Amino acid sequence: MINKKTFLTLATALLAAGSAFSAHAETNFVANSFYDGEHPLSKFGYIEWADTVRELSGGDLNPEVYTGSVLLAPRASLQGARDNIANVANIAAVYTPSELPVANAIQELGFNYSDPLVAIFAAADFSMHNEEQLQEWADNGIVYLGAYATPPYILFCSKPVRTLEDIKGKRIRTAGSNVSKWVEEVGAIPVNVPSSEMYTGLERGTLDCATNAANDLIDRSLWEVAPYTTELPTGMYWTGPEWGFNAGFWADITTTQRQQLMDATAHGMSSMAVKYIARSEEALVQAKEKGNEISQPSAELMASVEAFREKVLGDIYTVAEEKYGVSDGPALIDDFRFTYAKWEGLLSGVDRSDIDALTELARKEIYGTLDPATYGIN
Repeated sequence: MINKKTFLTLATALLAAGSAFSAHAETNFVANSFYDGEHPLSKFGYIEWADTVRELSGGDLNPEVYTGSVLLAPRASLQGARDNIANVANIAAVYTPSELPVANAIQELGFNYSDPLVAIFAAADFSMHNEEQLQEWADNGIVYLGAYATPPYILFCSKPVRTLEDIKGKRIRTAGSNVSKWVEEVGAIPVNVPSSEMYTGLERGTLDCATNAANDLIDRSLWEVAPYTTELPTGMYWTGPEWGFNAGFWADITTTQRQQLMDATAHGMSSMAVKYIARSEEALVQAKEKGNEISQPSAELMASVEAFREKVLGDIYTVAEEKYGVSDGPALIDDFRFTYAKWEGLLSGVDRSDIDALTELARKEIYGTLDPATYGIN
């Protein structure tokens, strides 16, 4: 349940405003997360978010949540939301780079950052205000309503990988972007498969290591097939919406309902971020208790990451323009970097575990600048 003190006044006002729309006594809609139900992006981002939506709308909005790949597989999420198979879905843009080049150009910076709390708000702010990014969502029939951001991806391996020598020749699951380039640079082999295939790949030996957030040691039982974890930060992912609405569905609901969804998502995004970070930290402790070896990378291996980060920044404008077709690489990339720096400042004086405080900040700085009567309406 959401904090009553924070939302009671808001919920009352929204319900009063919504009384004029008796034709919308209850709007049922399909919400899909391709992660399993216990994964933070499903449990906190969809299951708990759906409860918040119902509470803030007084039951007027009723999401029917599907998790896992029962309805939509990861690579089908964009098309599924665009075709209204799901009215709202999480969409990882790395799976559809040709359809979402702008989002993927921004994700090229993922290797350079390691603060998921800053990243989630920066990604949402940028994705709902940058005109080039907004046009890309519109072109794909999607209304972006909120972000996700993973904790830093680290290495889960079947054998110890702590040094540059250890990593050479290893087949490592990556999710595209610059981490794949870094893997190649250190002499390993990137394998781009969905995160849902990590366990079987490690179990069967088609993967030697996988990169993902630490929570997957427990949430996806990777501790069983990857007894060696190295806390080497290999970037974060935030590209694509955690909540991407079908544009037609979004246009058909009322302005009041759009506002309710914005408020629910401000809370859901804040709650998900705090809980996802905490869960990843807890998973490392639990995996160690189960007998996993949790190690730090050698200085030489860490230095390779830091050197690659500098290389990324030197090439990023050219990559955005030549690889992804962005018309003005510096303008796009610098807008995201400016937004990220802005959120570093905004969060510097906030209790990072206070979900209500983070919600209010998101409502003020992101959603409060948008008009629910016109946002996402073309």
